[in-house]
Amino acid sequence: MTTVRKIIHVDMDAFYASVEQRDFPEYRGKPLTVGGSRQRGVVATASYEARKFGVYSAMPSVTAYRKCPHIIFVKPRFDVYRSVSKQIREIFLRYTDLVEPLSLDEAYLDVTENKKQISFATEIAREIKRKIRSELSLTASTGVSYNKFLAKIASDYNKPDGFFLIHPNHAEKFIEKLPIEKFFGIGKVTASKMKERGIFTGADLKQQELSDLINWFGKVGSYYYKIAHGEDDREVQPDRERKSISTENTFDHDLTRRSEILTELHKIGSELYQRMEKYSMFGRTLTMKVKFSDFHQITRSKSIHHCIRNKETLLSLMEDVFLDLDFSGKGIRLLGLGISNLDKPQTECIQLTLDF
Repeated sequence: MTTVRKIIHVDMDAFYASVEQRDFPEYRGKPLTVGGSRQRGVVATASYEARKFGVYSAMPSVTAYRKCPHIIFVKPRFDVYRSVSKQIREIFLRYTDLVEPLSLDEAYLDVTENKKQISFATEIAREIKRKIRSELSLTASTGVSYNKFLAKIASDYNKPDGFFLIHPNHAEKFIEKLPIEKFFGIGKVTASKMKERGIFTGADLKQQELSDLINWFGKVGSYYYKIAHGEDDREVQPDRERKSISTENTFDHDLTRRSEILTELHKIGSELYQRMEKYSMFGRTLTMKVKFSDFHQITRSKSIHHCIRNKETLLSLMEDVFLDLDFSGKGIRLLGLGISNLDKPQTECIQLTLDF
């Protein structure tokens, strides 16, 4: 007898904004964004009070201010968010070691076999929500199903503070009724292309031939074919390999003088090195990201033969990349640095069970 996997997707509700409202009572019940300012920047997270005015993540903050003139802009405190994320992770680990973080505020859990011998994934999901609320004074939305794709969709179904189960017995009908833009992995552009071909729902997608989907959308067409049939065999991977470490900063005013730019790069480089040390991850390739005042963006990379293991080497390589750049007199609104080609920590460089 084959046992159906039991997957939970946990997604914190407006995570950064909720942490700020938790820690500062004067923010509670008010429209708030983390990131940006009245003059410039981008919204990282918007509170649910702000979302009522049409303010969302990744929106230019000037647009957010126009939509909601009394909105509060808060500078992000990533060290705090990382600390809270670690506390959330510790709650997950009470139930299973199969935890795959996707970001600071969401993760997959495989609870098919779990530490507390709880038979129902729904019970675990509700218990995790209660623990997060009682211990951290935050809310989370959880989705439960038999694969990652459906669990992810389920967690978004009743936000905020939501819970939703897509049972294996009901998954087929659920998928058939789902609007195509609600499919995780199908963005606005792809959804628009699908609608041009008469694909508006999961039922429409399910009717398409695999060969046609691959012809229209390339290799990802096979993924669309599988999810339309409720298939997703990806496992929860607790040890997802980190590909890079990076940090960036958006400035309140455009940087124009090279001395000023270099000073800011040194600050960003120092922060990047702190992260490298924290994770004991060192790499060979440094990448610089530059976004100009007209929003045009460039990246430049430089690699060396050995790992960058000290701040002096990192900053020296950063200056080499910087000196090769032609800014053409344009102001700079964002600078970022990242390390890739990483080495792992501590290494040297050179019939179905349906009890949901």
